[in-house]
Amino acid sequence: MSSFHKSDSTYSEFQSSSELESRNDVISKVNVGERIPVGKSENMDAQKTRAACAAFSYYRLFICQYEHHLKSIWEEDEARRRQPVIKTGTQWRLMLSMKDDTFSRHFRITKTQFEYLLFKTEESLHKEYTHGGYEPLPGSQKLLIFLWYLANQNCFREISDKFNVSQSSAHRVIMEVLEQICTLGNCFISWPNACEKNASATAFERVCGLPGIIGAIDGCHIRIQRPPVRGGDYMNRKAFYSILLQAIVDERGRFIDLFVGPPGRQVHDARMLRASTFYANWQEKMGEYTLLGDSAYIGQAFPFIEAPKRDNGALTGADNQRNACISRGRVVVEQAFGRLKCKWRRLRDLQNTRLDASDVCQEHPHGCPREEDDNE
Repeated sequence: MSSFHKSDSTYSEFQSSSELESRNDVISKVNVGERIPVGKSENMDAQKTRAACAAFSYYRLFICQYEHHLKSIWEEDEARRRQPVIKTGTQWRLMLSMKDDTFSRHFRITKTQFEYLLFKTEESLHKEYTHGGYEPLPGSQKLLIFLWYLANQNCFREISDKFNVSQSSAHRVIMEVLEQICTLGNCFISWPNACEKNASATAFERVCGLPGIIGAIDGCHIRIQRPPVRGGDYMNRKAFYSILLQAIVDERGRFIDLFVGPPGRQVHDARMLRASTFYANWQEKMGEYTLLGDSAYIGQAFPFIEAPKRDNGALTGADNQRNACISRGRVVVEQAFGRLKCKWRRLRDLQNTRLDASDVCQEHPHGCPREEDDNE
């Protein structure tokens, strides 16, 4: 201890070997009743005094350090209690100023497409401000929240922090925008007209060599949580709960028809096609043209689908060549499903789904039978 006087020795100096031997010698003589010389007794008392002073100094230092530690903890707790809740999304408007490539990486559409969607939905999303509550969220913020939700797999806690809203508001906004987007489905997904059919047939013939093809059809699974009603009907053969998505795409992979909703256990593509709205009026839509499909669509019920023949060991060279042409042409629909789930990652796993009881199969009250399924 640097604060001691020069005449006082430290505790370490007191612990020298010679002094310990002298002290032990004195203590042993006391125990056996021998007479202690006066000089040695005085030396031991001085050593005890110095040791006590050193121990007391260490104790005071320990108490000071402990009090300082308690004070620092108290100050940190006070600062934490006084600190307001800060959300990183208070400057969400800066997202609208992003460059187009940066914006499209985050929200999966270009700024031009965003402005078009905002133009289509802003009137229905706009709400008048009423006194006594928070100011309504602008339509641009609502649309950004919805697009971020679809393009990523963040939870509502992360979304609420990013856009400076509560978790309940984020959920309400997403459901509100989703309802409006569903009304715009016919603006983006529509059956081709005669001119577009002719262009698609020419493009498919150039790719696979088959004439009169205007699209490819297939189905895929969309993972969901187990529904509370008839949840077993949604367990597919891949051991997860899902609903089925049937799609028809053109030569560029654009969706021209969609059908969504059958439980994952109703997995056969042919059965899903017969239950779809497209099958009810396929003659009017297809005319003289046909679609490309996999082996699930083999049968007289689907004369408008070119399906490959099953390899039973008796296929001719012409049959194998035709199967290869069909496979080369229908790969466009599988690529479309891949891009869809890559672009809108929420479709990889829909955690917050609510299905109505009316959506379950009414033909099988004790559960739908499981069938073969090649869907991804």
